[in-house]
Amino acid sequence: MSHTTLSLRERLAQPRPLLAPGVYDALTALLAQQAGFEALYLSGGAVAYTQLGRSDVGLTTASETANVLARITDRVQLPVIVDGDTGYGNALNVQRTVRDFERAGAAMIQLEDQDFPKRCGHLAGKAVVSTQEMQGKLRAALDARRSSNTLILARTDAVAVEGVDAALERAQAYLECGVDALFIEALRSQDDMKRACDRFAHRVPLLANMIEGGLTPVKSADQLGEIGFRIVIFPGGTARWVAAGLQTYFGSLKTHGTTDPVREQMLNFNQLNDVIGTPELLALGQTYAADNQKP
Repeated sequence: MSHTTLSLRERLAQPRPLLAPGVYDALTALLAQQAGFEALYLSGGAVAYTQLGRSDVGLTTASETANVLARITDRVQLPVIVDGDTGYGNALNVQRTVRDFERAGAAMIQLEDQDFPKRCGHLAGKAVVSTQEMQGKLRAALDARRSSNTLILARTDAVAVEGVDAALERAQAYLECGVDALFIEALRSQDDMKRACDRFAHRVPLLANMIEGGLTPVKSADQLGEIGFRIVIFPGGTARWVAAGLQTYFGSLKTHGTTDPVREQMLNFNQLNDVIGTPELLALGQTYAADNQKP
């Protein structure tokens, strides 16, 4: 069985960690699929950065993320883990978000216990809702999904607000709701990461979030797998790489008035068309052309 035919649930049953790069549109998703990844991650932060040019502070809407997700799943076959932030409101909002994201092709929907408006898990000043309110939202999410193959990932941001012990207790309470995976955000040390895995890794897939310049030590997928994590994401790295590259590109173009100095770092017209499948698309169109239709 090839990797792309495994459901996300089946893939997570395997012991090796699943490395999911962050993507933010159909092109980045296609390039990640071509690079050989087995799953993708669409973060609320990446949607905010690329759709709004704004920070991850709760400005994006459920419909904006669902629209981006639908364009990605229309183009690639890989399972997509999508960040549903707080569910964009209360338990009833969560249900609408889950239904919208499931229709758009989500393989796993992540929901967090931050109060609204949320902010990036590695920014200061977060607030969390009560454990009981979050349990209600998670039960609402589980009830809303049409297929049990649409997985629900519970995230707690309580480490920064209430400490590691409280975050682990919240994760336990969320697991008891029946969620399919857990995400304890912004663990500060390898010892804390190991504590989380020792408590939960034998029971449920745990996600490790790698943020360049963030609060959690950045390690490789293999290193995190040895600790016990089953899902490893680098959610914003793609946007940060592209932003750095475009700063170079735009700076050079402004200075020189031409792309010649950076030409070797670019795809040319035909190379990009090959990457996105233009020849195959045009050939497909020809099969529907008027002169190919039988009377």
